[in-house]
Amino acid sequence: MDIMTSSQHGVPPAPPAHAPTAPAHRATAVRWLAAVAAVVSAAVHLVLWFDGYRTIPGVGPLFLLQAVAGVVLAVLLVTWRHWLPPLGALGYGVATLAAYLLSLTVGFLGVHEPEVEPTAVVAGVAEVVVAVAGAVALVRERRG
Repeated sequence: MDIMTSSQHGVPPAPPAHAPTAPAHRATAVRWLAAVAAVVSAAVHLVLWFDGYRTIPGVGPLFLLQAVAGVVLAVLLVTWRHWLPPLGALGYGVATLAAYLLSLTVGFLGVHEPEVEPTAVVAGVAEVVVAVAGAVALVRERRG
């Protein structure tokens, strides 16, 4: 019985072996969401680095590293089907947000932010999205 015959009898043909499953497709969308959020966070950190944070000892190099790491993470999330990029997204988001919260409260490497700036809100939202999307991708891909 060929595919044409089986579909004529009301049985749909089997999907091609290379077709992605629904969970894999969702994980891909979540990975893209994490990647876009990582790039947003990276862009904010790079802008702040150029706006003067580069002159702050300790923190300046970390802002540049954050920008580079966000772009590298975004590329890995969409090109490497492994559990490490989503785990990296989770870590990136949590660590960056934790450092900022420390700078708002007790200080971080000598920097104490007096108030929440609009750029910090954009970066903070992006970092929450990176972390949550990374965690969701990890869970979905483990089930997959």
